[in-house]
Amino acid sequence: MTNAQPSTLPDWLRHQAQQRPHAVALRHKRLGAWHALSWQDVAIAVEQLAAGLAQHGFAVGDALLLVSHPREEALLLSLAAQWNGGVAIPLDPQLTGDALRSVLTHIAPRFVFGEDDSQIDRLLAHEGLRVINANPRNLTPHPHRAVTDYRALSVQNEGGFPSAARPHDDAFAFVRLDADGQLVEQRFPHAVLVREAQQLVATEKLTADDEAFAARAFAAASQARYLIAPWVLSGFRLNFPESLATRDNDRRELAPTLVAGTHETYARVAQLVDDRLPGTRSWRRRLISRAQRRQGGPLARALTWWLITRPLREVIGFSRTHAALVIGPPLDEKTAALFAALRVDVRAWPDTGDWRRVEHKRQAAAPQRYAADGASEQPAY
Repeated sequence: MTNAQPSTLPDWLRHQAQQRPHAVALRHKRLGAWHALSWQDVAIAVEQLAAGLAQHGFAVGDALLLVSHPREEALLLSLAAQWNGGVAIPLDPQLTGDALRSVLTHIAPRFVFGEDDSQIDRLLAHEGLRVINANPRNLTPHPHRAVTDYRALSVQNEGGFPSAARPHDDAFAFVRLDADGQLVEQRFPHAVLVREAQQLVATEKLTADDEAFAARAFAAASQARYLIAPWVLSGFRLNFPESLATRDNDRRELAPTLVAGTHETYARVAQLVDDRLPGTRSWRRRLISRAQRRQGGPLARALTWWLITRPLREVIGFSRTHAALVIGPPLDEKTAALFAALRVDVRAWPDTGDWRRVEHKRQAAAPQRYAADGASEQPAY
């Protein structure tokens, strides 16, 4: 047992599982019901998935592409790839065929994850891939020999399966096409994600009692930087909606304390607020308009809070939010004024990064490392 500070995302996951094994770590909604996993559950699942990936040949330096919306399986597989010293590369499921072909040509992964049959079929059109099928409805496994069912991937090891991750290994990478149609990538080592997460946790005063809501596209760097890394560091609960279509209703059910989105996210929520308000001549509309302009005395502000602001915050799922983050460009003036009237302090965090052009097809992975060279040999739980 060592008292050294965790330095990678798998290290922090193991730390949470050891310190708070039965606390809820992850919740996901499926068929209208919320399902929870404890920190111990998550650590065991990730370790067993990592062992399964290794059994299929996934080694240090390998890349796992994940063509998926936000979902539990994609997150656990990302951590499993990182556990093995590899890098997780989330991709937008709406990526065009040409863009997907460019990614597969330049990154040359051997392992990909698809969330449904349509994605599996797209991926199987490219030779040489080991495809992991989420199979969310638990149907008969796909017959293609290159496809492995997510549920069949896990492997139990009595003695545990040590993590091979190192602080300066890339944990996540993100790719896109630039204005010239060239593939560019952005990579985040464990050390960078841990450092940024520590800063966010301290600045926003995040604790294990917080609730976060993961409704943004999974293939976004801000998801890794402002939700996933802070989640494993602070130990708060991370919640996945059933789908992007249900995210507003699911957020209202949860009333998360931490919300991270772009200015488009907040503009869309502001439109929901506007749709709930009556016509321009109504007294409710006039009260909220005065609040947006910061007009009115104490009585008017109190009436606005109890009759309009408080109910509206509940409707949009911001009733308990103390950390509302806008990632990248700030809110426009109208949206900012509305959230100020709702007494939601939206704070801006950067979405900067070093995008580099991917020039050549990636070659073989780095040589395999073993626990003897310093990898933690502690069990995950």
